[in-house]
Amino acid sequence: MEFSLITMGTASASANPVRHTSAHVVTVHNHRFLVDCGEGCQMSLQQCSIAFSWIDNILLSHLHGDHLFGIFGLLSTMAMQGRTAPLYIYAPAGFQAILDFFYQNFADGVKYDINFTPLTMKTKEKIVDMRPLEVFAFPLRHRVPTFGFLFKEKEPARNIRKELIERDSLTLSEIGALKRGEDVRRGRKKLKVEDYTYIPYVARSLAYCCDTAPFKQLPQWIAGADLVYHDSTYADDYEDHAAKYFHSTSRMAAQTAAAARAGQLILGHFSTRYKDLEPMLAQAREVFPNTLLSEEQHKYVVPTKRS
Repeated sequence: MEFSLITMGTASASANPVRHTSAHVVTVHNHRFLVDCGEGCQMSLQQCSIAFSWIDNILLSHLHGDHLFGIFGLLSTMAMQGRTAPLYIYAPAGFQAILDFFYQNFADGVKYDINFTPLTMKTKEKIVDMRPLEVFAFPLRHRVPTFGFLFKEKEPARNIRKELIERDSLTLSEIGALKRGEDVRRGRKKLKVEDYTYIPYVARSLAYCCDTAPFKQLPQWIAGADLVYHDSTYADDYEDHAAKYFHSTSRMAAQTAAAARAGQLILGHFSTRYKDLEPMLAQAREVFPNTLLSEEQHKYVVPTKRS
């Protein structure tokens, strides 16, 4: 039951020889989501051994080029590879014009449906509901309409304690009731759910917050996230730039993670002016010790938590 984030692009604004622009893959069980699609995304997917056919959902945080310039190439390559399965794209409403341009100029050979859902919410709302997970979108504070995403496992079904089945001669109907969370009556005796079943693991969550300046609602919307990927464009020395361009410093990202009582913070979206990121990491760790720098093509696994 994998729950992970692969950071395939950790730069802001423009790519450079060691950092690509924003593109990430979130895996929840056997579902893979592409989150942002910067230039070079196709190459990064291949280098990470992720087949394009595995991607059924693309989430675009906003319509700045460093987060979507790879989309035309990816959609075209999916067509050339013979894709027929539908593709679901979630993005700000302005993406419709971009999608129309793609259809008008580059859609020869596209045999699959592209289902576009515009993001227009003013607060946190559910956008994806699957058997093992839910995905929520929420507005961020940036220069253009921008959205963050929260991936949440659903609570798993209860497991029956197998050693008690034979001992207490549990019937199939009793087992079914207990797994549904219902106590079972046997005359005057009650078989209690907590005695006969257990939850196999605690549901996990992962938040993606890029690009954004800090704002008071954000820690509430991602409260308790096990892993947070957060905009960290600047260090303390360019705090004025963060305010001007609606980004965050690494310290601001750490303050958000701390307020959200998150498990771990991954810093990303680094300005190309920084060759050495260690000062940025140190500033964040002063506020939130469990902080890491995102690395190109690195997988961050959210560990399974037993109940």
